[in-house]
Amino acid sequence: MSAAITADALSKRYRIGELHGAYGTLRDSLAHAGRRFVRREPHARYEEIWAVKDVSFEVREGEVLGIIGRNGAGKSTLLRILTRITTPTSGQAVIAGQVGSLLEVGTGFHPELTGRENVFLNGSVLGMKRREVARKFDEIVEFSGVEAFIDTPVKRYSSGMSVRLAFAVAAYLEPEILLVDEVLAVGDAEFQKRCLGRMEDLSESGRTVLFVSHQMQAVSRLCDRAIQLRSGEIVDEGQAGEVVARYLQSVGGSGSSMAWADPESAPGDGLVRLRSARVVLDDGTTADAVDVRDAVGIEIGFEVLRDDVPVYPKIKVYDRQGEVAFNAMDTSARWREPTPPGEYVSTAWIPANLLNEGLTTVDVGICSIGTSKLVSHAGFRDALSFHVQDPGEGDSARGLYTGQWRGVVRPLLDWTTEER
Repeated sequence: MSAAITADALSKRYRIGELHGAYGTLRDSLAHAGRRFVRREPHARYEEIWAVKDVSFEVREGEVLGIIGRNGAGKSTLLRILTRITTPTSGQAVIAGQVGSLLEVGTGFHPELTGRENVFLNGSVLGMKRREVARKFDEIVEFSGVEAFIDTPVKRYSSGMSVRLAFAVAAYLEPEILLVDEVLAVGDAEFQKRCLGRMEDLSESGRTVLFVSHQMQAVSRLCDRAIQLRSGEIVDEGQAGEVVARYLQSVGGSGSSMAWADPESAPGDGLVRLRSARVVLDDGTTADAVDVRDAVGIEIGFEVLRDDVPVYPKIKVYDRQGEVAFNAMDTSARWREPTPPGEYVSTAWIPANLLNEGLTTVDVGICSIGTSKLVSHAGFRDALSFHVQDPGEGDSARGLYTGQWRGVVRPLLDWTTEER
């Protein structure tokens, strides 16, 4: 497939600081210059920042590319360059195809025109013929949910109504290339669910989509690839689920593996010390991202120094909100006798279709059982993290539902049904 979007060393520089009179009248500017000359004031001070710096990437036809990063990373500036709202300081972007964009609430809407008139206006801006817009008009209005106000001037719409209509126009007029910035962050839960479903339809229809969002589940589910921006530069790119996982791990401060090479500095005491921990799949590979339909293992390597008491490997699992999902300990009979000195590797297998989507964090440790409580001998908080993703193919615990299940776990239960 040929490239739909090609960005070559795109950069955008802004000046920030004191720029007196930049938007004043000529009289104000002359007066300010005179005062500065008489008082011998220094020139206005400012500094330059690069909102986007040397960004290069390619999006193939029919591909869905996600762009992620913290606030201020340059995501929205990049989309404004691609939509020709702002010009780059250097570099160029080549876009091959008809482009539709939704960068903010009511982008491209004229406040004095009615919703109906704005639908046709946006259609003409996208290069659509009037009859093409008319053919899609009923679907657009039905999706937006503003039927009762379609002949009311848009200036009287709430922000929620405006974004509903704006998204419906951008999505249902079906341009060859769609640029979307945080549309799923606006509106009520029902609207977000419908938007997500429509985005999935677009991604499956072969259209090219550039999708900026802070909703990591949506990015990993909808996008084929993703790039992460930091301070205007690309710092990671690849398969969407893996990029999302590494981004969330960097924010959370832990990864999918860790090791303590020096036994003296490893967590533990005179009885036992940790040596390693990692997230593993059934083939033994270390994983940053895990399919919700697959089992995932938490592997703990440790060294027993004395055979005083039985020791037990233990994990504590947290959901994406930092709430405890569950604790688990190996209760097999082998740990009921004093553990002989030596090196051990224990793996706790979390079943498929149990964890909910999002970032999962794990504490690892080795403990013994006291008279009334667990005694911790070696432990490390937030030792591991991994991203659980659902590909949305209908065979997980979520089924055909496209929204986000609430709760720390999401098990696939056996159901029996009989007709009475």
